[in-house]
Amino acid sequence: MNVTINVNGEDRVLDVTGHESLLSVLRNDLELPGTKDACEQGECGSCTVVFDGEAVCSCLVMAADADGSSVTTVEGVSADGELHPVQEAMLAKGAVQCGFCTPGIVVAGSHFLETNPHPSEPEIREALSGNICRCTGYGAILRAFETVTGEGS
Repeated sequence: MNVTINVNGEDRVLDVTGHESLLSVLRNDLELPGTKDACEQGECGSCTVVFDGEAVCSCLVMAADADGSSVTTVEGVSADGELHPVQEAMLAKGAVQCGFCTPGIVVAGSHFLETNPHPSEPEIREALSGNICRCTGYGAILRAFETVTGEGS
């Protein structure tokens, strides 16, 4: 079945089967490896993308159901080769240890900050609660987001 998905601002026509996830299509067919494949159960957040304006786990979206949809991956978060402020802050605050969770956190966090540019710490924690990190203990990640929002140093 052919589907058309707008990925990072570009319409892509893909031939998909009924059992492929959006995650699989992004990584394997479109060669966008930033969206990570970890749990495949929607529990870890490493595959987070913005799908029709909502941050979702792409492992839970069937590619066939994405026909006519708009998707932003971590590759589409930054513009003109410049890092997004969330990416810059995460680097500066040491919030990118192994890097496996980083793309999902960048996507979820940058999307959240578009609608809430000055959140409180509890709001940041809630917005990122679907993203699991096993390396940083979340302190560095929170400090990075507080820097972006102007709440941290």
